Amino acid sequence: MNEAKRQLVQSWLPKARRDLASARVLAANVEPLRDTAIYHCQQAGEKVVKGFLAFHDYEIERFHDVEKLIRSAIPCESQFASWVGVGRLLTPYATFFRYPGVTEEPSAEQYERAISAATALYEFVLSLLPEEVYPES
Repeated sequence: MNEAKRQLVQSWLPKARRDLASARVLAANVEPLRDTAIYHCQQAGEKVVKGFLAFHDYEIERFHDVEKLIRSAIPCESQFASWVGVGRLLTPYATFFRYPGVTEEPSAEQYERAISAATALYEFVLSLLPEEVYPES
């Protein structure tokens, strides 16, 4: 793998990891900020799959549909088919709680499902990539 490609792939993964960390910090606050935390769960899922797609030389488009990204990854790795439901779960969190008009905050259960799903997706994608593109600890 050439250096430019390694750097491109590697640029997505730390951002995904930081989104997961941000979600955890925001949700653990004395007054949990779950609307923002759940958004970061979606962002982590989006960015880690984009990292995988970059590794496979896909042109990375600017959209937030995790399910669509996962479906795009299936031709490269058939195991992604079992992650479509995770994409369906995470995708709405890119916008749903982010704008006025939604009166309720996500529940603790919604957040827990989202952080678990995003974390599992992150770990799955990392397991498919060579260690040379892993984020530095």
